[in-house]
Amino acid sequence: MLRRSFAFIVAICLLSVSWGPVRAQTQESKYFSETGHNVKGEFFKFYSANPNATFLYGYPITEEFTGKDGKTVQYFQRARFEYQSGQPEGQRVQLTLLGQLTYVSTGPLNVTNSFACRAYAETGFSVCFAFLEFFDQYGGVGQFGYPISGFEYHENKIVQYFEKARLEWQPWMAEGQRVVVSDLGRIYFDKLGEDPGLLAPVKPIDNSPQVTTNLQVRAFAWKAVTLATDTQLIFVIVQDQNLQPVANSGCTAIVHWPDGRTESTNITTNSNGVGIISLSFTNQPYGSLIYTDVTCSSNGLSATTTTSFRIWY
Repeated sequence: MLRRSFAFIVAICLLSVSWGPVRAQTQESKYFSETGHNVKGEFFKFYSANPNATFLYGYPITEEFTGKDGKTVQYFQRARFEYQSGQPEGQRVQLTLLGQLTYVSTGPLNVTNSFACRAYAETGFSVCFAFLEFFDQYGGVGQFGYPISGFEYHENKIVQYFEKARLEWQPWMAEGQRVVVSDLGRIYFDKLGEDPGLLAPVKPIDNSPQVTTNLQVRAFAWKAVTLATDTQLIFVIVQDQNLQPVANSGCTAIVHWPDGRTESTNITTNSNGVGIISLSFTNQPYGSLIYTDVTCSSNGLSATTTTSFRIWY
């Protein structure tokens, strides 16, 4: 009896030991339906620790993987995270120096005002005006690194490069929202020659639901030109924000005929996110343009597009 009791106690102890590490190895993660990728472990902790993470880094555009440069990385729209195991706890996730790695000068813009600028002797450049306000508000040198350029003109925008990022001026935005972080994550992904297949959306690792955040609707006519008396097919394609098909989306197509009449048709997309509208018509005027407005809805979201074809002869 004593031996059996002792064996039972030992078994319980062993089971208790085996359960402990299972709990300890649980990793936090989050699935971002906006781009169809997960962020987990140390990268998720780093992302979550910044209250402005989505604004500054954007959404993930890959999973965590070993990059072409041999580092464990994950790409985001505006940043790349690197895992550096040799660093102390709390410092193992670093931001790639995307600004430095993607910067090619187009020549400085002559904009100077010593009263509205702060100079950095470390690199010899200043940060000025609204860029300086943004720089200070969202983390300064710790977040962006030192400036490595002055104002320059890139892609029809005024920008300034920093070691870890690029800021750009968008004058069409509302007051206080005109300075933003450029999407250098995808630019560097392409520059480094990473596998494009890594950009494809994946399933949630934590079984969280995949949420459609917006719809994309496209429509096109089977025949660009038709006879005056003919038949026509209008193909409608509905996809989510990651270009995945949206099934069972309800679509309404309104055809505008040359005589001013409109004709409404309702369809539902199939499992491939495709719906087909069939038209038959007679004696339409030669040279007239017949266009169709298509609106599709799913789970409270909607989107609209237009397509057309011409009566040729």
